[in-house]
Amino acid sequence: MSVKKIQPPFLRKGDEVAIISPSWAVSEGVINNSVIFLEGWGLKVRTGRNILNKSGPFAGTDDQRLTDLMEMTSDRRIKAVFCSRGGYGLTRIIDRIDFSPLLNSPKWYVGFSDITVLHLWLNVVCGIMSVHGEMPLNFQNPGKTPASFETLHDALFGNYKPVLWKGKVIRPSGVSGEVTGGNLTLVFSLAGTRALPDTRGKILFIEDVGEYYYHLDRMMMSLRLGGKLDGLAALLVGGLTKMHHTSVRWGKSAQTTIAEAVKDYSFPVFFGFPAGHVKDNRAFYTGRQATITPDGDGTILTFD
Repeated sequence: MSVKKIQPPFLRKGDEVAIISPSWAVSEGVINNSVIFLEGWGLKVRTGRNILNKSGPFAGTDDQRLTDLMEMTSDRRIKAVFCSRGGYGLTRIIDRIDFSPLLNSPKWYVGFSDITVLHLWLNVVCGIMSVHGEMPLNFQNPGKTPASFETLHDALFGNYKPVLWKGKVIRPSGVSGEVTGGNLTLVFSLAGTRALPDTRGKILFIEDVGEYYYHLDRMMMSLRLGGKLDGLAALLVGGLTKMHHTSVRWGKSAQTTIAEAVKDYSFPVFFGFPAGHVKDNRAFYTGRQATITPDGDGTILTFD
């Protein structure tokens, strides 16, 4: 059974929020533009002291990135924490973060890709909702749809609207359940840890980018062998982009690979949800109850 998660207070104009870099490094220009972007929403913005540091591909050492995350987590004045970008890095420090201040002062954490690790730790270990959505790296990216940012604003300010999209559906039916998951590679990497969710009765969202086709199959088989597909309410599939072949071609599309992996189950599978490493990256809540309803030639997702 799913235990209801703590929902942080929605943002209001005048609230103070933070931008940190818990994974890969970003440029000063990205951060400066992101501050202006969020100030345009009527927010006050504080940036992590180590946000522009570099240590190899990372935004500073593990200790520096941890320091910024802990500072913003502990500060009651900070109402939301935006992760500047993904890449890799949170897995190295996630078990060292003290999230206990959130029990008395919960706040929103925002991001996707590598930030899946943070979302699942918050949802599963801490019992707190979060927002899977666009990051400062792309706040000024003209290649992103307006809806990518509109849905992020609406999710954080408590005005989230139903998402309607068109995509292939297998075994269509209306379902309800808590939304969990994120980037499939990161979900896969958390196998055997406290943060791997109990997926029974839940809507499992997955997306990925830049993987080999056979890696996609291997990860889906791992979910099956680990019982993570047993009792799902639904599988919600977002972007599957820039997939690669090895020297021997896989011979199947990403959608077909997933469809074959779940062919023996009875839950519905909804493809094409506009989220992930795609142009139209809609924000949505993780750890919150949602309903998915087939509607004519489209599908609608609403949050309870």
